[in-house]
Amino acid sequence: MNTAIVGASGYGGEILVKLLAAHPKVNLVAVTSRSGAGKRVSSMMPWLRGVLDSLKFENSEPHALAARTDIDCVFLAVPHGVAAEYAGVISKSGKKVIDCSADFRISDPAVYEEYYGQPHPDKTLLKDSQYILPEITEGGWAEKKIFACPGCYPTSILIPLFPLLKKQVIGTKHIVANSFSGTSGAGKQSNQAFSYCEVNESAKAYGIPKHRHLSEIEEQLGLAGQGPVVLQFNPHLAPMNRGILTTITVPAGQSTIEDLYGVWKETYGGRPFVNILSPDTRPETKYTVGTNRVDISATKDERTGNFVITSAEDNLVKGLAGQAVQIMNLWQGWDETTGLLHV
Repeated sequence: MNTAIVGASGYGGEILVKLLAAHPKVNLVAVTSRSGAGKRVSSMMPWLRGVLDSLKFENSEPHALAARTDIDCVFLAVPHGVAAEYAGVISKSGKKVIDCSADFRISDPAVYEEYYGQPHPDKTLLKDSQYILPEITEGGWAEKKIFACPGCYPTSILIPLFPLLKKQVIGTKHIVANSFSGTSGAGKQSNQAFSYCEVNESAKAYGIPKHRHLSEIEEQLGLAGQGPVVLQFNPHLAPMNRGILTTITVPAGQSTIEDLYGVWKETYGGRPFVNILSPDTRPETKYTVGTNRVDISATKDERTGNFVITSAEDNLVKGLAGQAVQIMNLWQGWDETTGLLHV
């Protein structure tokens, strides 16, 4: 299958290039980057020397990509707002679109506008799209034209919480999630707040109390079957390049730690990219960076009556590029681990 990447020079785009270049069932035939147009991919990504020496970055517009007959699937690694512009034109040409932006993660345009500060760029496309978190989203989505890849923070929260809400091991009240992300989550930007001197030897909270990803998290948790969920989400910037660590507290009620682990094992048993750790083991970002895996564990604090749940992932792989490739694999009917075991 022939693929293309729009926005290939960002941090997430770079990982997509690396994964698709090595994927045994995929040919990467086009990569676009306005800043890198005309340059060889291997000149900007030296680890691909000898692998993609002939491929150059293009400055393609949506209609140019849509008109090409040698592309079957297009990955969008561009900001929200821009992604919908490409998705509409490309999907109408019969090509599948896998979007890594937020444009198709929120089903309600009013909520999108509230959290992203602008009207939805093309509400007519929402009916043709499907939000897909592979371990949770039920089947029947392969015929959709646009696949929405979940955000990095939401993945770290939805994986541990969704099945617990669905099986009513926990309730919808008093859920608090504290997340720490590496600076690559902000993308490549010339912003003083993300320079080395500002980030090194420091950690800070940001986006409180309404980080953009909160809308996505609450919508998806609300689909677990217990009605609307209001979550306290506290994101933090950590002095590391990559990775997300999330700690969640939620009242346990009458549920035991055995109840919690039983649901996790029932839901994720046999799923290759969710690693359930024992209650006395805590996930760490250094063991998930460079993988498409989410590590999760939990314990019950008998003093407070809360479950304390922890997850760790690579924000650029399971939180972006790897998850997008995983979605492609499932859409094609391939083993979901194809091209993802040796990131």
